[in-house]
Amino acid sequence: MDKILEKLIAVSKQLADPFYELIILGEGNTSASCGDGTIWIKASGSRLANANEKIFSRVQLDKVMDLLEKDLTDEEIEKGLVATLVDPKMKKPSVETFLHSIFIKEAGIKWVGHSHPISVMSILCSKEGAKPFLQHLFPDEIVMCGEHVAVVPYVDPGLTLSRAVRKSLRDYLDAHGYAPKMLLMENHGLVALGQTPEDIINISIMADKWAKTILGTYTMNGPRYLTKEQANRIETRQDEDYRRNQLSQSLKSK
Repeated sequence: MDKILEKLIAVSKQLADPFYELIILGEGNTSASCGDGTIWIKASGSRLANANEKIFSRVQLDKVMDLLEKDLTDEEIEKGLVATLVDPKMKKPSVETFLHSIFIKEAGIKWVGHSHPISVMSILCSKEGAKPFLQHLFPDEIVMCGEHVAVVPYVDPGLTLSRAVRKSLRDYLDAHGYAPKMLLMENHGLVALGQTPEDIINISIMADKWAKTILGTYTMNGPRYLTKEQANRIETRQDEDYRRNQLSQSLKSK
């Protein structure tokens, strides 16, 4: 089996582990760059909990990006995604292929994990939206999720969402000069962005802890955020960077 696909299967199963409460049923999707202009992406209608080589499709990145520039009907999108397949015998890739391709093509991301943690959704679906995540509460969520997060308001999933994400990503890159580790889609969910499969798990479970902590503070008169200076200090400390790199070591295939 392809080594990248083998690792993607392993991280997908871990992301779908009920212990973490990140996704249920057919929610969520994962992808990985093959380093040759193609990516592995979860097929439409598949469950990450049942991840195996049959639920992933390999698509040609440039063909996916070309579709982003066209004004397509839902039917044309479906046909277009099939046409991006490396092997036409593979299953139709998820409509979120656009979303994943943008991060891999434009930001140099190698691994993408999209999930719907109840804790994170509880905040993103509130009147506060992503606002509580724009400040920090404790060091480890800065280490794992980054000093800054990217945010997208709710839009229709699929091509429309992907174009909104592309704009948010480009704005983020212009503002900070590097790619985000986490993107929050209001009323939708979380996207973890990494260079290793382990990054996807680390970011996702830390985002869950972060969200639960935010919710918990509202039972005690509200959050007491770190200052911007304190947050930046954590982000730039050499010892924290070392720890971050150690925790990002590649996930071993199971």
